[in-house]
Amino acid sequence: MIENLARSRAILPTRSLCSAIVLLSCVSFLVGGCSIRKRPSVPWATAVQVRPAVQPRPATVSAVSEDPVPELRLELPPFPPRLFYVRSMPPRPRAGVAPANGGNETEKLEAPAPVIATQLTPQETSVAQQQTNQSLKVAEKNLQSARGKNLNAAQSDLVSKIKGFIKDAREAAQAGDWSRARSLAKKAQVLSEELVGSL
Repeated sequence: MIENLARSRAILPTRSLCSAIVLLSCVSFLVGGCSIRKRPSVPWATAVQVRPAVQPRPATVSAVSEDPVPELRLELPPFPPRLFYVRSMPPRPRAGVAPANGGNETEKLEAPAPVIATQLTPQETSVAQQQTNQSLKVAEKNLQSARGKNLNAAQSDLVSKIKGFIKDAREAAQAGDWSRARSLAKKAQVLSEELVGSL
């Protein structure tokens, strides 16, 4: 009990000090009034009459002119004559030349695009043919193992890509482009192995 009494006496001065500070700040706020509605201490009527005193300048003549910025005159060269001709109307369209044999123009425009293929030696061509056929056999065997199974969307997408690569590889082989056929067949083989691994 003595401890509680000593503790309360120690807390009492700090509480009273805090209360006194809060009370003093509230009183000063109330006495000061609203700062927005507070009128200025100097009335405007007398403030207008107060003018600053201008100190007189000594009357000395200086070598420097009073105007600190010199007068600059820009001298622009005359504009050159027109460098290009401006048309007042659009140009006339050019008339096309009619075909002499009376053939269809679209037939002439749709010529087959030239195929750029790397030139392989006969030995490289035979190696590319063997690799292409081997990769196509592996890819078709892996596709056969995936038939009849339930495939998810990703696996179905892989099957369609593999079939597309196989088709393109056969077309390239028929055209004699064995390097392209080999790369397409290899892609089909890799994707088919990935498909078998995901089953």
